[in-house]
Amino acid sequence: MSAPTAPGTSQGAPAPDDGSKPDSPTDLHTQSWGYVLRKTLHEFGEDQCTDIAAALTYYAVLAVFPAIIALVSMIGVFADPAAAVDNVVQILRPLVSSQILGLVEPFLENVAKSDAAGVGLVIGLLAALWSASGYVGAFSRAMNRIYEIEEGRPFWKLRPVMLLLTFVSVVLAATVLILLVVSGPILQSVGDVVGLGDAAVTTFSIVKWPLVLVMVIVLVGLLYYVTPNIQQPKFKWISVGAAAAIGIWILASVAFGIYLATFANYSKTYGAAASVIVALLFVWITNLALLFGAELDSELERGRQLQAGLPAEEDLQLPPRDTTNIKKQAKKRDKDAAMGRKIRREANRRDDASGAGNDDAPHREQERGNR
Repeated sequence: MSAPTAPGTSQGAPAPDDGSKPDSPTDLHTQSWGYVLRKTLHEFGEDQCTDIAAALTYYAVLAVFPAIIALVSMIGVFADPAAAVDNVVQILRPLVSSQILGLVEPFLENVAKSDAAGVGLVIGLLAALWSASGYVGAFSRAMNRIYEIEEGRPFWKLRPVMLLLTFVSVVLAATVLILLVVSGPILQSVGDVVGLGDAAVTTFSIVKWPLVLVMVIVLVGLLYYVTPNIQQPKFKWISVGAAAAIGIWILASVAFGIYLATFANYSKTYGAAASVIVALLFVWITNLALLFGAELDSELERGRQLQAGLPAEEDLQLPPRDTTNIKKQAKKRDKDAAMGRKIRREANRRDDASGAGNDDAPHREQERGNR
């Protein structure tokens, strides 16, 4: 990866939808496609995307605990605590080990029966939103690294956008997770609880997959479009990179599931922590797929620009959304450099003066001897 774009480097860049660029990936030449795929693989490694995916997984985990507090507090506010906890435990039973369930169930009961459940709900929701915004912020920094640009949007402008995107992302991700979890016996048990007939349960089990796909497409499209500090071509619900990310995620999830079912025995090795380890690995794989798709979109844009004759082999020629913070950071770096330069020059002057004094010392000793 090249160094991030310096202030003003992309100011004269052509518009994202400049007419000289190929309109569609199908307009790229075979040579351009080969270059794009080669660069995508190189940049994925050079940008250390495996490490970034691990950091994103950490931020995702931070959002889990406030979300649990919000969930169990919601049980105490909107439902009969005993019945609601029992239903949640029945849903969790196939998903986690008995050891973890034994720890979770008393916690659910205590929070659900608490007189401060309403306060816990509000605090949990706010904390979950703020923690999840840490993930979105980290993803934004990763996208800036992929697109070789510094973050130029000031805090007062960037933070509200990230919080709004976080809220939408949390709603979409939670809905997808619920749709994925509620299947088979769990779906039947939930249907019995809410009073759905067998026909409705069967219909839902079929319809949920297109719904999951649509929500995942919207979520990935928003993350790819909103987070980087670059003016991108017009918003697309599904880009080549997003399609690749979703496809890789599906294939990797299936392969991971086969691996767990066939070869791995995490429960025997890790005991009660097996469910947690499997969940962390799955989230890490998901982030790897997202970052690879972003790299592919970035290099496709580079391929478009190169085929249009633009000098994009080193830096992408895309204008930034905002340069306010870039200029501010540049001034800070210049000030730090000036302070460092002053220290160096003063040290050099002291060394020069000391050296001059040492050169005169033999002459002074000789004069004393002559006297």
